[in-house]
Amino acid sequence: MTPLKLSLLAGAGSAALLLAALGFQAAGYAPCELCILQRWPHLAAAIIAALIWLTGQVRLLAVLGMAAAAIAMGLAIYHSGVEMAWWAGPAHCSGGVGNIAQMSPQDLLTKLQAAPVTRCDEVSWRFLGLSMASWNAICSAVLLVIWSIAAMRGQNGGKTAN
Repeated sequence: MTPLKLSLLAGAGSAALLLAALGFQAAGYAPCELCILQRWPHLAAAIIAALIWLTGQVRLLAVLGMAAAAIAMGLAIYHSGVEMAWWAGPAHCSGGVGNIAQMSPQDLLTKLQAAPVTRCDEVSWRFLGLSMASWNAICSAVLLVIWSIAAMRGQNGGKTAN
């Protein structure tokens, strides 16, 4: 497979993970702070793949895609560890409340009571015993490998056999 096709495959994989996350959210699974944080590198990877498609420049951009996948994997591993109580997570894993400086105490209390509080250390969904964060770590690792192969083949000028 060419470096261009590998890059597009990896970008599409990140886009699919983003769509799946949004689908779970639409189905009523409120994301925690770490869940939201894990989406950003996948968005970056999808944008990088689009740039590769538009420009045909695989060499440097695939390395950036590789970095995005590595960051996504690292965040997902960290989140999985928080869920499994291997280490502490952020102390403030809850929904935002807006600009609290301009709110009255009653408005703030109302907003806090209405905010969906999703803890980073509680698993809301599992498949085959693994949480969404764990599946994200696995999928991100696969995407990291794909980006790495694209980057290596891009360094060789794409002269590696299919």
